[in-house]
Amino acid sequence: MHKPINIMARILIIDDEASIRYALREILEYEKHKVEEAKDGEEGLAMLSKDDYDIALCDIKMPKMDGLEVLTKFSELGKNTQFIMISAHGTIETAVEATKKGAYEFITKPPDLNRLLITVKNALDKTSLLKETKTLKKVISKKYEIIGESQAIKQIKDDIEKIAKTDARILIMGPNGSGKELVCRQIHEQSERATMPLVEVNCAAIPSELIESELFGHEKGSFTGAIKDKKGKFEQADGGTLFLDEIGDMSLSAQAKVLRALQEQKITRVGSDKDIKVNVRVIAATNKDLKEEIKKGNFREDLFHRLGVIVVKVPSLDERKDDIPLLVDKFLNDIAEDYRNSPKKVDKDAIILLQERNWSGNIRELRNVVERLVIMGGTKITADDVKKYAML
Repeated sequence: MHKPINIMARILIIDDEASIRYALREILEYEKHKVEEAKDGEEGLAMLSKDDYDIALCDIKMPKMDGLEVLTKFSELGKNTQFIMISAHGTIETAVEATKKGAYEFITKPPDLNRLLITVKNALDKTSLLKETKTLKKVISKKYEIIGESQAIKQIKDDIEKIAKTDARILIMGPNGSGKELVCRQIHEQSERATMPLVEVNCAAIPSELIESELFGHEKGSFTGAIKDKKGKFEQADGGTLFLDEIGDMSLSAQAKVLRALQEQKITRVGSDKDIKVNVRVIAATNKDLKEEIKKGNFREDLFHRLGVIVVKVPSLDERKDDIPLLVDKFLNDIAEDYRNSPKKVDKDAIILLQERNWSGNIRELRNVVERLVIMGGTKITADDVKKYAML
């Protein structure tokens, strides 16, 4: 007798033959799975609509609604259930059609026991991965959510919705700590490239002599320390989005190569003469006035126009003080989650004081101050706490 695989799944068997349903149930329940049955396609689709299943074993030839129709209508629900199609009349054409419609696998009746169990295990692995990915995306999405109801923030959210679906290059301008990275992430997440990488480069943090290697990669032996070939950020972001943060700090020689990459959609690694084609959407950000930098000879005007097809201006926190209560509430919840305790409350007078304060460090500074108040303040954060710990 085979050994149970010890992975419990919720499985729905959709088949008009009672004997087949019984046989599959026996096998799967022995493997510790929770099994439910539907006697035809209509009943199966209704059950799939109402509840969440890890796997559906679905017959193709059935009265009322065949398996392919069930699969087609189920795909509109946006759920993660993996379909394993089963049929006594299997053909290559049917299998291909089922796969195109989103089926995980196609097996023939009577199913080989080992193949059935391996297919169920693999389908369950895929379901688990999809659930983990979905959960992770929610966590990431929550982390990079743009908080605020001020007119300036509403405008930015509207702009993101309009520009995300395009491939236009975007220049995000705003002071340090104002949330330029959040804007970039929201554009990427709402774009057609959301399933592909978002690769970030902080141009201010990389020494000028290394920026070209970082962006375009290098060949082994091209300079001291280049002990092996390395892909640059442009290649890593292929198919996705490249975020060039603080681009105003990039060297002029690197600017020239970035301009070429944007114009020709290809790059050349340091130490190589071979062109590599890349398909990358570039979003750049800066806290500098690039027009002033152009006048000073520090930034290329042609690159400015290439990058700034669309310009998004992120306001400072001092320009959107109405959003401070919402931001404080978000930070209190985030900090409580990090420290694994209940969020602290804040007096209205404390909020008023925070709104009266000037925020040269913008949202990043507010976040730090809120954390300081949580640590140093009382059980409820008061105006006195703000005077003592925030007005530094």
